[in-house]
Amino acid sequence: MKTKKMIFTSVLTALALVSFVIEASIPPLTPIYGVKLGIANIFTLFTLYSIGAPYAFALLILRITIGSIFTGQLVSFLYSLAGGLLSFLLMILLKRFFPLRQLWVLSVLCAVTHNLGQLLTAVLITQTPQLMYYLPVLAVSGIIAGAFTGLCAQLVLKRLQKQISKQLNT
Repeated sequence: MKTKKMIFTSVLTALALVSFVIEASIPPLTPIYGVKLGIANIFTLFTLYSIGAPYAFALLILRITIGSIFTGQLVSFLYSLAGGLLSFLLMILLKRFFPLRQLWVLSVLCAVTHNLGQLLTAVLITQTPQLMYYLPVLAVSGIIAGAFTGLCAQLVLKRLQKQISKQLNT
């Protein structure tokens, strides 16, 4: 069973990487720097709710690390890592309060937390506390992106939950 979960996590990690690279190659959807949907986060949420936290954590770390290398965005590695770790910590702490039907709400909270983690990292690196004025803009984009990615993960999980459970437990 553990081998099946590792293989499933590997496939989900590959899908997350592909979506990350594709999204990184698309021109920004808005003129506001740093705003994107974060489609790869669908796979982190999906993994968390279908397999569990350790597998979702592995997916997150691998996606951030390999994705930064593939896209050549090594400078953004620290920002992605800080945001990813902070939002993942919140995911773990709050997951028990958010059943599958409310996954999108957890996703919104985590997306805003991800943006906060990135912004705090930028403030620490640049020693420019004025960057925090950017938080309301990032919070609004986090709400929109988090709702989108959370709803996507929620809908896919609802449809595939029985099949995933059956495959991983046999």
